[in-house]
Amino acid sequence: MASVSVRPGVCIEGIPFIIQQVGDISFGTGSKKDMQAVAKVSRKLVVYAMALLLCGAAWTSAHAEIAILMEEPYGTFGHMNPTGHAAVYMNHICATGPTELRPCKPGEAGVVISRYHRVAGDDWIAIPLIPYLYAVEKPSEIPATATPELEVQVRDAYRRAHLRDVAPDGPDGAMPGGDWTQLVGASYDRKIFGLNMRTSAEQDAAFIALFNDRSNKGRFNLIYRNCADFSRTVIDIYYPKAVHRNFIGDAGIMTPKQAAKSIVKYGKKHPEVDVTPFVVPQVPGTIQRSRHIDGVTEALVKSKKYIIPLSIIAPEVTGGIAVTYVTKDRFTFPKGAPVLSGAKLVKTETSGANAKTGPIPAPPPVAPPAAAVVPAGPTMPPSEKTPDATVPATAPLPQSN
Repeated sequence: MASVSVRPGVCIEGIPFIIQQVGDISFGTGSKKDMQAVAKVSRKLVVYAMALLLCGAAWTSAHAEIAILMEEPYGTFGHMNPTGHAAVYMNHICATGPTELRPCKPGEAGVVISRYHRVAGDDWIAIPLIPYLYAVEKPSEIPATATPELEVQVRDAYRRAHLRDVAPDGPDGAMPGGDWTQLVGASYDRKIFGLNMRTSAEQDAAFIALFNDRSNKGRFNLIYRNCADFSRTVIDIYYPKAVHRNFIGDAGIMTPKQAAKSIVKYGKKHPEVDVTPFVVPQVPGTIQRSRHIDGVTEALVKSKKYIIPLSIIAPEVTGGIAVTYVTKDRFTFPKGAPVLSGAKLVKTETSGANAKTGPIPAPPPVAPPAAAVVPAGPTMPPSEKTPDATVPATAPLPQSN
């Protein structure tokens, strides 16, 4: 497709202009001067009509895409269970509410959908992209740094505005406890690795119909129905058998790292899927930094408190686990992945069907007038580089958050 350059805002500006000009057309007395004026207005109408047609083409050219999110573990549970959290971002699917999906409208950036434990009794919940990452509604509201107090404040403010059905007020109107905090502000607690895949509008429509029609009753199980299992289910609806369990390296337990490993492998066999890596950094500040992600066998091998007793009790088993990790379970996230945050999160298509300015899927192009320049969000400190996803942590089970 040839590239088209249309000045931002011309689409919306052109509509009232055309209406006004059509309303103002008058043939007067039919004199030569009157007919020249009519011809001048007609030429303007043709120019604006062509511009509007070009805008329409541009609006429909953005690709539907999904991205699996492999999120680092954090806190006490993350120390015990270093497998992290998995979620899926969809750039052309939005939500009427946390459990009802719909196609996105122009300018909307899509949702992040995942399985959670003990949140409103639901199996999955969908949250808009920016709130999911930062617990605010606009990129311009993303703080450059964060403290634990700020994190609590912005999360509760967003909950009160949008999630009271999912997380109702506690006694005396206080913020409730519970796992609902996983729904918003993920980037305050952890670094997120993403793998983007191209999809189609038809696949999105089928997914919306399927998930809106099926039961959404909570079915979380840490071993065989966790967040990574849910992400596998979602991806497999778009690309059957793209994500699979590792019965050797992870004992059949689905993990976020195994999901990412499967997608990288699938992308090499199917280049048309256009698998693109990216990293969303943890917001700088005084909040404890998240830990690196491990698989099940990897966590056992790297954790002294597990591997030493096991080597004494069952040395043959321990040796087999170590060999399995070295030969079957190693995975490094693609090097040189772009690091995105704040206003850099959503890409735009600028020159042709495949032009991209960032690897997170673009939302449907914005139809309203040209948006103001949004200040960039937090950036990764120079000392923080995209790590290999094979750095030590401590324990063997997958985590729910």
